[in-house]
Amino acid sequence: MKPIATWMEKDRGKHFDELFTGTDFQLGNAREEEVPWDDVRGLLLSGGSDISIDHLTQVVPDAALIRKPDPARDKWEFSALHQALAGGLPILAICRGHQVLNVALGGTLLLDIPGHNLPEQKYGNVQELRHSPTAQVRIPRVNSSHHQAIGKLGDGLDIEAWHVVDDVIEQVRLRDYPFCLGVQYHPERDAIYRPLFDAFLEHVH
Repeated sequence: MKPIATWMEKDRGKHFDELFTGTDFQLGNAREEEVPWDDVRGLLLSGGSDISIDHLTQVVPDAALIRKPDPARDKWEFSALHQALAGGLPILAICRGHQVLNVALGGTLLLDIPGHNLPEQKYGNVQELRHSPTAQVRIPRVNSSHHQAIGKLGDGLDIEAWHVVDDVIEQVRLRDYPFCLGVQYHPERDAIYRPLFDAFLEHVH
């Protein structure tokens, strides 16, 4: 089995379990158990609560903008991400993970944005994207549900997709790196996103 490290909240594992069942890949959930880093072959940063203030690279004008932070998770994910980057491991960063990737590389967040956290956006592929000419993964409409988003872009990241209505950044890729993709949407929730996971897993050796 090829271990992939992650930190998965209690109610978010079902879709990922379905994706990885019957494959040669095994998720190690650092929320539940120690994940031996020497064995890790990839890093999956999943969705969840907001990044805590202490890990942000910007001034936060109102602490109430940060919803349900989990400092223990932040500590593990930021450390794991830097280790993965140093080792050239493949990285897939989803929703919160997309934001963690950006902040870890020196970027900032838009701390509360309108129009991106409606009930129908959680599972419905209703948000249309505009892609850059170099985007390697192109999903026309996505299930993007969030109240924060990338502000200033982190070092080395290229934007691959924006929301067509307000240009919120929905997909980024780390330049000159084997595989590091961040998406603001939730590919684990629908089979149409399988090519995205396949692209990630092809790099997990």
